[in-house]
Amino acid sequence: MLCQFSFSNFKSYRNETTFDFQAANLPEFGNSLIHIEKASDLLPVSVIYGPNGGGKSNLLQALACLISTVVRPILNLETTRTNIILHQTVDSVPFLLDDTSKDKPTEFLIYFRTAENEFQYYLSLFNDEIVSESLSRKKIGGKKPAHIFEREKDNITLGSSINKRSINTAVNAKMPLLSFLAINYNIPVIAEVQEWFESCIIRNYANPQAEQSIMIAEDESIQKRIIMFLNDMGIDIDGYRFDPEDQELYIKRIINGKEYELPFDEESDGTKKLIAALPMILLALMEGRLVIVDELDAKLHPKLLRYIISLFKNPQINTKGAQLVFSSHDMSTMKNTVFRRDEIWFAAEDNEHVSEIYSLHEIRKEDNERVHNTTAYDKQYLEGRYGADPYLQNMLTGGDWQ
Repeated sequence: MLCQFSFSNFKSYRNETTFDFQAANLPEFGNSLIHIEKASDLLPVSVIYGPNGGGKSNLLQALACLISTVVRPILNLETTRTNIILHQTVDSVPFLLDDTSKDKPTEFLIYFRTAENEFQYYLSLFNDEIVSESLSRKKIGGKKPAHIFEREKDNITLGSSINKRSINTAVNAKMPLLSFLAINYNIPVIAEVQEWFESCIIRNYANPQAEQSIMIAEDESIQKRIIMFLNDMGIDIDGYRFDPEDQELYIKRIINGKEYELPFDEESDGTKKLIAALPMILLALMEGRLVIVDELDAKLHPKLLRYIISLFKNPQINTKGAQLVFSSHDMSTMKNTVFRRDEIWFAAEDNEHVSEIYSLHEIRKEDNERVHNTTAYDKQYLEGRYGADPYLQNMLTGGDWQ
């Protein structure tokens, strides 16, 4: 489970930026939180809004870059421990709109939680090489973290949990030490961390090819759940079949007692999107995975998007601590009936084209009071009260376009 993610000098983000999944002390949707004894409550969902070019996608790409940097060497060598679902791998690119950032490293710091432990992993990259890297662990509810390893270029020190092993520390400068240890050694603490990274699901629905990447569930019980959820969302199908000879997916419907099949490509865009996304979402819910999706709302009716969000926010369905983070342009879901205030984030650029993010919970009104949970969030956002999209503001106020 993701607790917190910080990064700096990545694409449009020059300064240190923190994206927090730890729940604030708020009254709304308390029963939807991921609760673990002796640990802080975590959010099951976070959404990022903002204007085009504001940094929504780059925030998700920063997280995807860290994950894919760790997972890619293992994936290439086919030594994975988990069914990996990475629609894209993301390279590290620094901030390029000043004279100094291109000569500085890109830094990532992530806190995440497994069944029994909390981990902190730090990675610094420059020109695709590892500048520094570290991993520490503490028991959930514990006070003092234990050092697992530290790396400063070629200098590597191992913590007491792994330094008794005959470990080769001559690691390629482009490979994370975490990945190297996972590939070459059977070390339980390393495997635990690596499996978490491998479990993360990355999808980019701004890319039309994402809808052509479909997981075909062979398990009959999983197929039935997929069909049930599709039916709940108003997508009336009775089954599906994959033909290995023509590599085509067929959707089954029974009309007046007779079965008919349509090729997947003949379905509506919204149906294709759901059929492509739902197996991934169900896998995440069943196994407690983190799902990162750019433009999840693309081609989806707002009611269907709300349904997907509700799956993660329902503790009777989301029993394993699955989490969903996505970007969206859909104002109809920016509601106090859908999200907590700390689940809504905004990304925007300043006058130097530097992106920053902030949550709705962090915003203060003129009287220094926070936005109340009874507020019409979408209406106030479009009015510019949360950091206006200049184009929307001009349209709404009749500003000068000359």
